[in-house]
Amino acid sequence: MKRQTLIVMLKEPRPGRVKTRLGRDIGMIPATWWFRHQCARLLREMRDPRWHLVLAVSPDRSGMTSRVWPADLVRIPQGGGNLGARMVRAIRAAPPGPVCVIGADIPTLRRAHVARAFAALGGHDAVFGPASDGGYWLVGLRNARRLPDGLLAGVRWSSRHALADSIATLPDARIALVDRLRDVDTAADLFAHDDSRDPC
Repeated sequence: MKRQTLIVMLKEPRPGRVKTRLGRDIGMIPATWWFRHQCARLLREMRDPRWHLVLAVSPDRSGMTSRVWPADLVRIPQGGGNLGARMVRAIRAAPPGPVCVIGADIPTLRRAHVARAFAALGGHDAVFGPASDGGYWLVGLRNARRLPDGLLAGVRWSSRHALADSIATLPDARIALVDRLRDVDTAADLFAHDDSRDPC
């Protein structure tokens, strides 16, 4: 059985460069603090022998050498382009086999959610983890080396259309949807999570 790969998309936590919508609500430094600690907690949670954990980091140069994230985890640079282009690039870098890509700003995300997504790929070509705002917290493909042309092209990112647009780039694929989770973009999102106020 080919090994599963889990890729986490990460930005180096710098004020004004991460969680800017949240920062407009609570301040850029508190938003950055939240994101940094949320990333640390997520990475602890996502360590699992069932998959190979890879960090896709931004900015490319400083992200590859940053001390913010665990030094033992493999890192690859995200490169340029919009979110879709960066996720596709990360998927292409994965070895053959099932691959899932997640974001870092979902406080309720647990290993069980990711395990269900990988399990769904046993009978589907692709899987998405819907988010409550019309986007998604996970996208996965059964084989990282068999990417359809136009994957994630033309998606209206940061909108309620992101999931539907992304699914439309896989017209002939068998697609599974797994757990619906809520990411954190605003103060309202943050305080909707009972455990988000203290993410340490």
